Amino acid sequence: MPFARLASATTPTCHIGLGLAAVGRPGYINLGRDQDLPPDRSVEALRARTHELLDAAYAQGVRYFDVARSYGRSEEFLADWLKARPSFDDIVVGSKWGYTYTADWSTEAEQHEVKDHGLLTYERQRAETDSLLGDRLDLYQIHSVTPDSPALTDKELHAKLAEAAAQGVSVGFSTSGPAQAAAIRAALAVTVDGEPLFRTVQSTYNALETSAGPALAEAHDAGLTVIVKEGMANGRLAEPHAPDALKAVAEATSLGCDAVALALVLRQPWAGVVLSGAATTNQLASNLHAAVVDLEEEQLARLATLVEDPHAYWDRRAQLPWH
Repeated sequence: MPFARLASATTPTCHIGLGLAAVGRPGYINLGRDQDLPPDRSVEALRARTHELLDAAYAQGVRYFDVARSYGRSEEFLADWLKARPSFDDIVVGSKWGYTYTADWSTEAEQHEVKDHGLLTYERQRAETDSLLGDRLDLYQIHSVTPDSPALTDKELHAKLAEAAAQGVSVGFSTSGPAQAAAIRAALAVTVDGEPLFRTVQSTYNALETSAGPALAEAHDAGLTVIVKEGMANGRLAEPHAPDALKAVAEATSLGCDAVALALVLRQPWAGVVLSGAATTNQLASNLHAAVVDLEEEQLARLATLVEDPHAYWDRRAQLPWH
């Protein structure tokens, strides 16, 4: 497992990863992103911003980087950065397939990505990923598995994924939606030749949406590495959008709402890697303070009051505009 590299790391930030969803394409649903990025959203401007973030993250101990075929040019930006730094051999790279980016570098597109978990999409996108990341790819994940995803039952696809695993690429999946727990448990049951297929799971878990927690604990107990995405709830847990209870706890710790929100996730015993989706180096530095936040029981009790019904949470997420 490539994540064994992180287990041997000693920096406090080694369990925080950097996801490039917010900077690999000109449009995304994070709140405040229109202020976070420069007016120039050209390919070269976002390439430069991505490289700036990657440099800052690596310098501060981050070793896991997360991209996807649907994150615009995120794989390309990361590949360029890696090629210029061949000595950085302690990095773990994860990408995802299953969504195709369709916005053609526009923030005004009617549809920014199209989902398809079929074998043909896997083969096409795997070739595209390989052409960019080559042997730097450590983990390939099915993007946003739901309980009705054909990826859970397609035996031919499972055989292809097992073949990739035999060649050294770890195989994982991510989840989205109010039924994440059911999707996780269904994926844990997928086997090829009697062996579990998946070695990692990436799910949404944050102060507002905790419903996947028990299933993620089961995945961890089954030997999977758990990666947590959207720990900031697409900006809803950052200033100035954060709820009052989170602001109060942040004030008591003398750190940002973002650091507290991510610390809440980091303290889960099953959380292997927690992703930062920072779009600026200042945001990243603030996010990384999560590694040193020590939350007291009274503060945890206050944060527990923020939990929403998962259907309400995902309904609200679906209404967030692309900026």
